[in-house]
Amino acid sequence: MKKLLVTLGPSSLYPEMIRRIAKSDVYIFRLNLSHIAFDEIKTAVKMIRDNCDIPICLDSEGAQVRNQNMVGDQVFYHKGSVVKIHFSEVVGDSANISFKPNGIAKKFRIGDILHVDFDLVSFEIIGECEAGFTAVVLKSGLVKSRKAVSLNRELSMEAIQEGDRRAFELGMTLGIKHYALSFAGNGRDVEQVRSIVGNNSVVISKIESLSGLKNIVDIISASDELLIDRGDLSKSISLEKIPFLQRRIISMCRLHGKPIFVATNLLESMVESEVPTRAELNDIVSTILMGADGLVLAAETATGKYPDKVVEMASSMCKLCQRWTSNTSLTEILEM
Repeated sequence: MKKLLVTLGPSSLYPEMIRRIAKSDVYIFRLNLSHIAFDEIKTAVKMIRDNCDIPICLDSEGAQVRNQNMVGDQVFYHKGSVVKIHFSEVVGDSANISFKPNGIAKKFRIGDILHVDFDLVSFEIIGECEAGFTAVVLKSGLVKSRKAVSLNRELSMEAIQEGDRRAFELGMTLGIKHYALSFAGNGRDVEQVRSIVGNNSVVISKIESLSGLKNIVDIISASDELLIDRGDLSKSISLEKIPFLQRRIISMCRLHGKPIFVATNLLESMVESEVPTRAELNDIVSTILMGADGLVLAAETATGKYPDKVVEMASSMCKLCQRWTSNTSLTEILEM
């Protein structure tokens, strides 16, 4: 049976919904450390364990830039307006913004272009100011709290941020066995996680950057399982190449005998709709038939309106794929 990695968040992290989702075939419940505070981890873990026996995975922030909290949780930026980028943490508004990990903005430089949340909004740094930079808004849009940011160049960042280390160490005291490394760049990054969580834990390395692609053989060798994050990968790779990279990565993992999962946009329409698109269902089937060991549900279950229905749909599609063969007749398909 193909495996489902289900992300819990505001839409699903409460007892009744956890119990409803747990009725489907779920491999692990994922807690995204980019969106859950350190002080909330113990409570979340206890809630999950009080309502089911599904294992928990802590997923690191990793080497990723994000904006900090925004006033009212979202701020609109108008094209042409000037914004101050602070070196220290501030609550963002229409004239101010800051980024995490804390202090990362000190590595920015004039001429850098920052793309927020898959290029919904972009800024260009145009000058220096006291304890920060000034930037002009190149593209208008709404910026919500803690959204991913990409630059027009690579930044040198630690694979494991201090917050990730603390969370993983806490996870060990809580008996958690699964840990995901975001933006795995090389085999050494994976070994760094292993040094924290030990050899008896399951380390899932996420392929979502150019450096991860360049060092994928070492990453596969050092990891227990792997995960393709198609969304973050598309920030550094041309979008039209992602389907082909997905196929190659899956075949490489199968060659090395390592489980491989696929994430991003699998049932994205179900964030708002009870019914998925036909293209999404075809994407799921294609992903599974090309050899993926499972699927990752993220925004669909963390912030969507119908997390239990999303899991039911994904589980149903996985079961149908198990029954399919290249010799399945039309009559057999209709009776599946």
